[in-house]
Amino acid sequence: MRIFLVGFMGSGKTTLGRKLAFKLSCPFIDLDHVFEEQTGKNVPQYFEEFGEDTFREMEKQVLQTTDFPENAVIATGGGAPCFFDNMDWMNANGVTVYLSLPPAALASRLETAAEVRPVLQNHKGEELVEFITGKLAEREPFYKKAQLVVKGISLNTEKLALKISLYQRR
Repeated sequence: MRIFLVGFMGSGKTTLGRKLAFKLSCPFIDLDHVFEEQTGKNVPQYFEEFGEDTFREMEKQVLQTTDFPENAVIATGGGAPCFFDNMDWMNANGVTVYLSLPPAALASRLETAAEVRPVLQNHKGEELVEFITGKLAEREPFYKKAQLVVKGISLNTEKLALKISLYQRR
């Protein structure tokens, strides 16, 4: 089964995704890395060079035309579910899991992350929380179309695997 992890940046899609894939003995695929392999540019470069509209078109193409293994854990970019019919496509082609966290928790994770996210570089403290709150308000209607919504606070690989397993048995 394909498991698509969706959620805001910092929600744990990559970290939990790698661990979940290991636990399930299947490949882990980061959609941003597939994008970079197919375009020859990293996401920030592509975004800056071609703009958001062209980036989102290419992101859709990468998502919907990549031949993903039948069993894999796929971490999507934070905005991927929010454009075109990407969320519907993922729902039709696997199990979608929204890793939900409150804005303050996301801000805390993102402020201490080793990777600097270009879109966040001018936001710190309460301003970062406000930025995330606004973005989440825009994105959550799409994220909540996921087949499974899980709270990311204190979520670990075992809990996530169990929730997915229980969902599949329904």
